[in-house]
Amino acid sequence: MRGWRRRVWAALRPWDPFRSIKAALQLLVIVSVLITTLLVTVAIHSATEVRVITIFSIIASLLITQIVATNLTAPLREMTLVARAMAGGDYSRRVTRVRRDEVGDLAGTFNRMAADLAAADRHRKELVANVSHELRTPIAALRAVLENVVDGVSAADPETMRLALQQTERLGKLVSQLLDLSRLDSGAVRLDLKRFEVWPYLSAVLKTASLGMESAKTTGSRSRPRADVHLHLDVSPPELVAYADSERLHQVVANLVDNAVKHSPPGGRVTVRARGGTAAGSLQLDVRDEGPGIPEADRVRVFDRFHRGAHPGGDGGTGLGLAIARWAVDLHGGRIEVAESPRGCRILVTLPGGSTTHH
Repeated sequence: MRGWRRRVWAALRPWDPFRSIKAALQLLVIVSVLITTLLVTVAIHSATEVRVITIFSIIASLLITQIVATNLTAPLREMTLVARAMAGGDYSRRVTRVRRDEVGDLAGTFNRMAADLAAADRHRKELVANVSHELRTPIAALRAVLENVVDGVSAADPETMRLALQQTERLGKLVSQLLDLSRLDSGAVRLDLKRFEVWPYLSAVLKTASLGMESAKTTGSRSRPRADVHLHLDVSPPELVAYADSERLHQVVANLVDNAVKHSPPGGRVTVRARGGTAAGSLQLDVRDEGPGIPEADRVRVFDRFHRGAHPGGDGGTGLGLAIARWAVDLHGGRIEVAESPRGCRILVTLPGGSTTHH
């Protein structure tokens, strides 16, 4: 019943003067004609001269036209003022005179555009501030180490050089992530989709992560994954085949594993689990840790750039890893989300597979 009423209401819109400018103008013409006809009729049945009636008719028509025109164009004038304010950098203003006709639709679209521009401007400022902070920290640390060596405060021994290497690695990782994000924004990424066996592929990814952890154990580096966390791979069936861009998927898995390791407790375990989806070549991949988990309120924002949740004992990273993982998954037309888990954090990745070419 409600659907029928909505269809009737939508069909009547072209004749509704409150929702259609065309109908409002037609109504204006009709009212002007009726007023003129009424005044002429009064003149015929009275001693009033026709020219006097004509003058009153013109005045009445002009007044009605002025009222209707002012009401119709008020949102347009307000949009002009808001647009000028936005051109000057003020994105906080909105159009308040919202009608139900086409001008009202335009005003609503204008307000949404203003909100999007305000959000983009805010994100740009946050990006500049965060990038400046992230670059300044390792550069300042590296400069302090080198100044101490040059001034003779510290000797150029392996421990001092190891500290310099840590900051250089951190700086290099950040620059690499920023380059990935620049490719994300420019859209200059083309997927190289192909079929591959999941078990040997993920095994190689985890082996690379394990080598980094062993290096952390040897050098004592805190910028690399912790060495006390165990990695476990679960692929079923063992001959599972997926259809994706292996390089981009490597970014996803590596970033998720790195994030899970950072949040794991001492002696914790990180599990990478892979299963086939319903379509050919589709893949369901989840990475689980045994850490404190992600609060429900942060589960949407956790994939935003530079968003870093609180996790005691960690360095927080750059806040770019999960953003890059979401970008790579979106390129595949897949989905990434924080899934329910009885313990720790579980991030679920779903890739559609198939043989569609993505850009």
